[in-house]
Amino acid sequence: MELQKLLSVNCKIESVYPTVLVSDAEVNIVTVTVICPQGTTHTIRAYREEASALREYVRLLKQ
Repeated sequence: MELQKLLSVNCKIESVYPTVLVSDAEVNIVTVTVICPQGTTHTIRAYREEASALREYVRLLKQ
């Protein structure tokens, strides 16, 4: 939800760790760094099931 909110105000995904590939291995933690037009940087961390959902969401955005 937080990522969707930031993207809706023209923020951009700067990095995803670990990187998102088309065929991903299961991970327990994902960190997404988002930068906004005002220059502010936000870090979003997701764990376990949320990490899988977040990685899938980001993967679909990049297609």
